[in-house]
Amino acid sequence: MAFKVIYGFANAKKDMARRGSSGLPTLADYIVPNSDQMFGECLSAGEIAVHIVKDVKNRGDEAVHYYTQLLDGVELDALEVSSKLIDEAITDVDKSVLEALKMAAGRIHSYHKSTIPPDWMSMEKGLGERFVPLERAGVYAPGGTACYASTVLMTAIPARVAGVKEIILCTPSIDNVVLAAASVAGVDRVFRVGGAQAIGAMAYGTDTIPNVDMICGPGNIFVTMAKKFVYGDVGIDGLYGPTETVIIADHLANPTYCVADLLAQAEHDAMATPILITTSQELLENVQLNMDEHLNKLERRDIASAAVNNNGRIVLVDTLDEAIELANLIAPEHLCLLIEDAWDWADKIVNAGGLFIGESSPEVAGDYIAGPSHVMPTGGTSRYSSALGVRHFLKTMPIINLNLDTLTKIGKAASAIARSEGLTGHALAMDIRLNNMEENFSE
Repeated sequence: MAFKVIYGFANAKKDMARRGSSGLPTLADYIVPNSDQMFGECLSAGEIAVHIVKDVKNRGDEAVHYYTQLLDGVELDALEVSSKLIDEAITDVDKSVLEALKMAAGRIHSYHKSTIPPDWMSMEKGLGERFVPLERAGVYAPGGTACYASTVLMTAIPARVAGVKEIILCTPSIDNVVLAAASVAGVDRVFRVGGAQAIGAMAYGTDTIPNVDMICGPGNIFVTMAKKFVYGDVGIDGLYGPTETVIIADHLANPTYCVADLLAQAEHDAMATPILITTSQELLENVQLNMDEHLNKLERRDIASAAVNNNGRIVLVDTLDEAIELANLIAPEHLCLLIEDAWDWADKIVNAGGLFIGESSPEVAGDYIAGPSHVMPTGGTSRYSSALGVRHFLKTMPIINLNLDTLTKIGKAASAIARSEGLTGHALAMDIRLNNMEENFSE
């Protein structure tokens, strides 16, 4: 296993440009092996996702059962997980794990509660804004090579804090910890359904699974492409690719911390992207020397090693300004500052899903316990999008309550703009009011 080493800002910039974004378009174009046997024709991942979603929309539960058996090899007696099974899961979960889930839930709840935007109204200006929670949200938790109880907390709790009336969870996993997390997070109903069929069911509804207003949470390429297809019929939080972490470190950084944090992200997925940008040749060499020793401690060493070989980078630059500029160009999901006086550099970061400042704020804390959601934009999309939060589950409703004096002052301008657009009906709707007001005033 070996990181690719890049020397100099200019070379790194060229390399990152070749990396591109999360890789979703490329993956979607791949022809899926055996798709001709399963679907009667050779299809890409994106085409398979669309095929499944359309079928679920048309056939409902029947299609959900069919694809769960075809793709996951699971024949389900029932799609919904019973409250009895959830209660049993809570009982069976190790007490220390259950307490950890509750601690994490408390911190997540507290953080998101502090981010709720306040309604406001200026009677003097006649303008205001209300924030209205969605009626029903659907959260998705992956269950492929790992079971993500943490994702249940990180998606359901912001929705609950926002005031969403009903939260449903779709996940292919009925792991006890996942079910316990659903209970702790306040999920109303749980369905043992994964993949594109879960997204289709939540988007359009079936006899068993209700349709939702918003679908959130990460998943594999089929889940992501399904979310992309249903967007417009239902809201989505974002399209997520493989996880990525950029660490900016100087000569004072602990190389062991750097190695541990890079490999923590690498073990997620063979397509994960771990990147270290440093101003220190010595740190670069120490990280390389410690990598294999740390890797051998991981149960998922094969996955982590593949991620490092596929996408791992160590970049040596001359200055921290160059390091920060490069990080902003990458716009990563996670950006960690392991540098002297890290807080003094924080304002220079403008593109990152989440910013982790200093050695005592490792990205792993953000994954599980810190408070903000770990569902963050990937593949450069932090240039324009944000980590999952209460605002994803709130609609903004502007309020207009003008008094007659204000309407008199601004009405003629509105009429003039309307006439310039050729919309005389709009102009007349304003002119009638203004003329009526003038007549009443003259009397």
